[in-house]
Amino acid sequence: MPEHMTEVLVGGAVLAAAIAFGAYTVQSAGLSMGQDGYPLTASFRSLEGVSVGTDVRLAGVKVGTVTDIDLNTETYRADTVVSIRSGIEIPDDSAIAIASEGLLGGNFVEISPGGSPFYFEPGDEILDTQGAVSLVSLLLKFVAGEDE
Repeated sequence: MPEHMTEVLVGGAVLAAAIAFGAYTVQSAGLSMGQDGYPLTASFRSLEGVSVGTDVRLAGVKVGTVTDIDLNTETYRADTVVSIRSGIEIPDDSAIAIASEGLLGGNFVEISPGGSPFYFEPGDEILDTQGAVSLVSLLLKFVAGEDE
C-alpha cells in the first residue's frame, strides 16, 4: 500500500503544479474569464505588429485588449474592435494609435485621452487614428535623405 500512496502524492503534486502554471499563464497573458468590458471600434491604415489579444493601454496602463481585426474591402483599412475594461471612461475626442515598446519591442494600441466632458458609449467608433509606422521604411528614408 505505501507504493500506491507515493504515486498518489506525486500525481497530486504534479496536478497542483499544472493548475498553478495554467492560472499563472492566464493571468500573465491578460486573458479575462468573465470580466466585463465594452467594445469600441477604430479603422487603421496599418496594423503592423498588432493582432487579436494585443494590449490596449492608456497612460502606460493596460485598459483593454484587441478583440477583432478585419480588412474593410471598400476602404482597404483594418477595422479593429477593442474591448475596454468596465469602469474606464474614454473621452469622445480621444485618439488611438499603434505604438511600439521600443526598438526591438512589440507593438501595442495606445489611447491618448482628449479633454471632452462626454465619453464613448459601447460600440462607438474612435475616428482619430494613427497606424503603425514601419521602422524599415523610416530607416530607408533616413539613408536616402528624403524629406517629408
